[in-house]
Amino acid sequence: MSAAPPFEAESTPIGNQTLVPGVAPITPRDRLAMRANAPLEPKKRQHPADHGLFDTNARNQIEMF
Repeated sequence: MSAAPPFEAESTPIGNQTLVPGVAPITPRDRLAMRANAPLEPKKRQHPADHGLFDTNARNQIEMF
């Protein structure tokens, strides 16, 4: 009975990592592309848009007359 060929491995700062056959390792280029294509996020917490067109509480008011 023949032994299965050993998996490929790559060295990383935390030690050797075994690579699964058919799965390519994530490269720094892949990581940068993923971050570049991610939606933008605000740097600070945003106030709710509860005024004007987006004021959902104004819709709950009863008619005055």
